[in-house]
Amino acid sequence: MRRDIFQAIADPTRRAIITLIALQAMTPNAIAENFNTTRQAVSKHLRILTECELVKQEQQGREIYYSLEIKKMKEIDKWLEQFRKLWETRFNQLDIVLSTIKKQKK
Repeated sequence: MRRDIFQAIADPTRRAIITLIALQAMTPNAIAENFNTTRQAVSKHLRILTECELVKQEQQGREIYYSLEIKKMKEIDKWLEQFRKLWETRFNQLDIVLSTIKKQKK
């Protein structure tokens, strides 16, 4: 089953994993140390993130390291941009209303 990136980031544990590996690549064991869950549960989350191409695997000797796939994160950012613009407009409108009220009180 092909999952999309929004299914992947819907889970708080997967979002936390993304945050962890955003700065540096990590092994599954190193990632699992940051959670109060089993190594198998973390592996399942990593598999989902990998299927969605949000993380990539790199073999280094006997270890597998997971790192963030920036191109896919940009896809999320692009989707969020429409909401940023909407809220920016609303906050600007609110600033105008508040300024008007403040001037009326003086």
